[in-house]
Amino acid sequence: MSGLIITKNHAKSLSKSQNLFNLARKVIPSGVSSPVRYSEPYPFYVKKAQGSSIWDEDGNHYTDFCNGYGALLLGHRRKEIISAVKKQLEIGTLYGTPTSLEIELSKLIIKNYPSIQKVRLVNSGSEATMTAIRLARGFTKKKKIIKFEGCYHGSHESMLVKAGSGSAHSGISISDGVPEDFSKNTIVAQYNNIEQLESVITKNKDIAGVIVEPILANMGLVLPQKNYLKEMRKITKQHDIPLIFDEIVTGFRLGVGGAQKYFGITPDITTLGKALSNGFVISAVGGRRDIMDQLAPNGKVYEASTFAGNPISVVAGISSIKTMTALKNKIYPKLEEHCNVLSRTISELADDMRIPNQLNHISSMFQIFFSDSPVIDYKTSKKSDTKKFHKFFHHLLKQGIFIPPSQFETAFFSYSHTPDDIEKTIDAYRHALKMVKN
Repeated sequence: MSGLIITKNHAKSLSKSQNLFNLARKVIPSGVSSPVRYSEPYPFYVKKAQGSSIWDEDGNHYTDFCNGYGALLLGHRRKEIISAVKKQLEIGTLYGTPTSLEIELSKLIIKNYPSIQKVRLVNSGSEATMTAIRLARGFTKKKKIIKFEGCYHGSHESMLVKAGSGSAHSGISISDGVPEDFSKNTIVAQYNNIEQLESVITKNKDIAGVIVEPILANMGLVLPQKNYLKEMRKITKQHDIPLIFDEIVTGFRLGVGGAQKYFGITPDITTLGKALSNGFVISAVGGRRDIMDQLAPNGKVYEASTFAGNPISVVAGISSIKTMTALKNKIYPKLEEHCNVLSRTISELADDMRIPNQLNHISSMFQIFFSDSPVIDYKTSKKSDTKKFHKFFHHLLKQGIFIPPSQFETAFFSYSHTPDDIEKTIDAYRHALKMVKN
């Protein structure tokens, strides 16, 4: 690929991004700080963002459907959040001691998630799921964790087994550097197969917990089949096994009460992140009081972090939740309407062009798979034409539409997307589909 991207209307120079990537490879492994940010032959480098838009270092404009991999539910630089953070910056960034802000944010989370009786603030999704799993093991005094093919629960050892996201894109089943002693206590089950899950649980008496993305957002987008999550909850209760809902992606995105409210499920432990703070670094793990009270210093399950509960991120979380709650009757209907319109139109365009496709979508999340058969789990997702998707991504980028580069990620709407954005996106998808038709 040259330093120019040619579109119908104009040429886009990416020379600065190319030069920056060449420099990055000399000081950053693979040139990127996270594998999901890489795309061949090199990623574009962002200079600024506002609302639904981002601009790269060469001045090119893109409508953003990556949205920080789902974090920016309210869009880039939402004024209420930026204002709150600026005020906090004036009085301190890190204290190393508790603040009343942590209590306020915890109360807001608990109010919106009835399954959460106590919550601990942490930093990243990986840290939250790691803590959730440690809690389940500490509470039950058992070792094995059941996860599902294609679910991504962070980059800690026991979860890097048949994970989604960048791991799936790279074809890494189990990461190098993960000792067998870690992975042997992870049991991998098939998503949307309740009979298999029940069989695994029945045959194994050492299950400490079941962790699941209620909606798979790191294997493209894979939705739970009817009653699947309810049956999972029923089985785990029967066997007295803690159920962990990893809502790092779906928390606050499907509504202020996340996927558990959307589907009417009460998990024992929940992890939250991304939309919790609309782009600032924070996550949370919460759940039943008797489980959460296992955490140190009063309990024997240890977890600690210098930056956990730092006032900058906490203020961003408070402002984000207050904004989402105040505008929930506007935000979520608008997101769902826009997503339905775009998804339906894209699918119709592909059908008209006789391009095999599956368009999975829910609320403000969507993804197209170039496949003949429905995508309902890891195996069916992996059958999709990833080479075609790679070409498709680049043709969309040429039209000024940015979606995640990998087939095994999800595209996201934000509240800042406009009807004009949708019209532009439909035109871009129409053009990109024509380009990959053959």
